[in-house]
Amino acid sequence: MPRTTLLRQLLQQRHLTTHEAFAAQYERAAARLAELDRDPRLASLQVSPRQFDRWYGGELLTLPRPDACRVLEHLLGRPVSELFSTAYDGDSEQDRYEEASTRQQVTSGPPTCEDDENPLNIVTRARQLTASNADDATLAFLDSSLEGIASRYEQDGPYVLRPQARQVRQLAHTLLDGRQPPRVRRELFRFAASASSLLGYMAVNTGDFALSEAYCTEARDLSREIGDLDTDLWACGTLSFNLYYAGRYDEADACAAAAVERAPRHAQSIRLLVNGRARALGKTGDRRAVEQAIGQALRLSDLHEVTAQLTSCISFEPYGRARTLANAVTSHVALRNTAQVLRDAEHIDDLVEHSTSSWSRSLVRLDVATALLQQRTPDIDHAMALGREALRLCGDTPISSVYQRSRDLHKQAGPWRDHPAVGDYGDEFRNWSSQPAALAMASSAS
Repeated sequence: MPRTTLLRQLLQQRHLTTHEAFAAQYERAAARLAELDRDPRLASLQVSPRQFDRWYGGELLTLPRPDACRVLEHLLGRPVSELFSTAYDGDSEQDRYEEASTRQQVTSGPPTCEDDENPLNIVTRARQLTASNADDATLAFLDSSLEGIASRYEQDGPYVLRPQARQVRQLAHTLLDGRQPPRVRRELFRFAASASSLLGYMAVNTGDFALSEAYCTEARDLSREIGDLDTDLWACGTLSFNLYYAGRYDEADACAAAAVERAPRHAQSIRLLVNGRARALGKTGDRRAVEQAIGQALRLSDLHEVTAQLTSCISFEPYGRARTLANAVTSHVALRNTAQVLRDAEHIDDLVEHSTSSWSRSLVRLDVATALLQQRTPDIDHAMALGREALRLCGDTPISSVYQRSRDLHKQAGPWRDHPAVGDYGDEFRNWSSQPAALAMASSAS
């Protein structure tokens, strides 16, 4: 017999019990959601007859793919964890336990102290305490969704993936309004904190610093509630990252320093030291503190035997060595340590150029271009060529870090504004920064 799920009941109520009827509504919902979330991939989603039969019959071992889940939730207005759970018409096993318990109390006469040891009451209460609205399949879905967002981020960017991260966060919050045993509730807190952390990072990339601060604060509160130090420190690192791009350098350093003090040997402290402390201290001109922070980050990298590769900018994993050195380059640019910038950039050049991150390739080019203008004998042609390459690498997916550094390069080249290469870069920068997303970043920066 087919399993009666909530999805099956809702489709029966809406007279969508044939593939043709359901597919038409599903495709309309996909098109609407694609427009609302600015995610054109969704508009092409369809449901095959076999998929419909499996969904309608409740024949699922795992939840559908994430994009299909998004459309189903939009169409039916319920979380997928509920849609594919078994629905009962007031005759669940729990109801039967409670009904039996009631009959037992009625037929047993006045309650006595021995009623507390009634086996049926004991079993019923245990079932109430361990009941959950989130099964292992739902937890696995949330986990894989977050991993998928992080793994695709440097290819798809914040504008495509932010709606999915918001939905993961909303689903986790919706489930937390229900009942779960401690193990499941802890996992839901972790997923909610992780989703907020990712959204906080995305908000920095889109130039919305106030929103990022709110998401990071939520992530810290949730992770601390369950003692999840990994996510807590990552959220602190993202908050420091946000404060840095908001121009609040002293606060960025203080935020990262406080987190490092709590866990000085933790792998997440690598990021806190080099992305949080060193870059902010570079902006304040504290050379000695910058060198100390970079040195401490590199020693921690050795201690934890991190990968030499350029790890993803949004990964929850510890910073790889190439990522650490790329951040050190940015710190040295602020201090005008030109020779150190060029040495470190050359050291990581091969790893950066073979990475999948066009943003990282763009940012390293902008740092090197700035250093070339800082030399005693500026190499204007080479610097401006690197600047144009950086803009083209970023293309139509601008992020605030690329916007700020390309703008700063344009300002620094001002003394040579009559040089043809500077004029060419200025034209390309003005064209690139006229995109709506870049204009929004300019407005936020001002």
